[in-house]
Amino acid sequence: MAIVYTLLVLFLAVFVAGFILLVMGAINFDFSNSEIPPGVNQPVKLRIIHIILISRAVVGKILENIGICSQVSFVRYTQGRKTLGVDPKLFIKDLWFEKVPVRLYQPKVPSASQRRGVMFFHGGGWVFGSLDTHEKLCRSIARESESVVVSVGYRLAPEHKYPAAYEDCLSATIDFMKNTENYGVDPARVIVCGDSAGGNLAAAVSQALAGRSDLPRLRAQVLIYPGLQALDFNLPSYQQNRGVPLLFRERAAFYMLQYLNGDASNLEEVLEGSHIPIDIKLKYRKWVSPDNIPEKFKVRGYKPHVLLDCTTEVYETVKRFCEPSLCPLLAEDALIHQLPESFILTCEYDVLRDDGLLYKKRLEDNGVRVTWYHLEDGFHGIINSFNSDWLSFSSGKKGLDNIV
Repeated sequence: MAIVYTLLVLFLAVFVAGFILLVMGAINFDFSNSEIPPGVNQPVKLRIIHIILISRAVVGKILENIGICSQVSFVRYTQGRKTLGVDPKLFIKDLWFEKVPVRLYQPKVPSASQRRGVMFFHGGGWVFGSLDTHEKLCRSIARESESVVVSVGYRLAPEHKYPAAYEDCLSATIDFMKNTENYGVDPARVIVCGDSAGGNLAAAVSQALAGRSDLPRLRAQVLIYPGLQALDFNLPSYQQNRGVPLLFRERAAFYMLQYLNGDASNLEEVLEGSHIPIDIKLKYRKWVSPDNIPEKFKVRGYKPHVLLDCTTEVYETVKRFCEPSLCPLLAEDALIHQLPESFILTCEYDVLRDDGLLYKKRLEDNGVRVTWYHLEDGFHGIINSFNSDWLSFSSGKKGLDNIV
């Protein structure tokens, strides 16, 4: 019996040691591919968050390899474990708009007039994120702006491919716009808002609703470091910030492919730019080009990228990247000029920075009023870290104040 016990202890010790070595090895590997530039806001905190995220992903991969659960399921589970309890300033209720789960945040303080309504679409690369991961952010927006906020729990990839997330967000928004009086909201003051992948969805929904005569016009769109195109992952910001947490260049392309096809088998072609034929790239070059990025954003290590052609086989798998409901930057001018007043937040140390800059130019060129706020020391995901106790970022709070 003593021998069995000793062997069991030895086995557990070896397993734990091996587990730790695997995690540390993966962290070290990830660090060798990461970079935190000197200008980033509170770099030590960012490094700590990066370590936490890598560790979570590695543990999830190990659990997947030994058959306990998928990595995606594990990460989602750990993301949504915090419950915030009752908010003294808000009524909070889980509802369904059409067949889409939503969470409604209504200020308790009486209002002399109808409030503005905010449809909020969370980020997470269309793969992660939930009503819970963005609970603090939605509560803060509702309290500080005294608005009714509706957070949308859209379906996630890879289980639900494009256009599932887009359709859920559009469906929930239309349902809300048809029933604003039930929530004390002015139908002329409805806003769509989202961060990262949610910014993509907000832009796509805004385009879908532009010019519709059966619904009130959207008051505004608020796009927080949105990802808006998948034609060129070699724009200046993708090169400059390719290894800056919390979103690497490779992961940005990976998430786009997960949303599109549920797999990333063409990741290398997408990263090098050999996934779209040259003639189609040239067609969209008037909108998706480094030439449209202000020169001051190119001084930090940018090298022009050579245009590469692609095979018909590869293009067939990713040709829907040319659909504006997936890549809103590619919408025609006739649609862009109908869009509502816009707020765009970008971060200097974010691969998606130039998506925001290019869309800002497109909107302004078409006569749409744009308020642009750029966090010079910001990184991707900083807004959702505005109130994370000792891992909070002052720049994130500054960005949120401007959104409010």
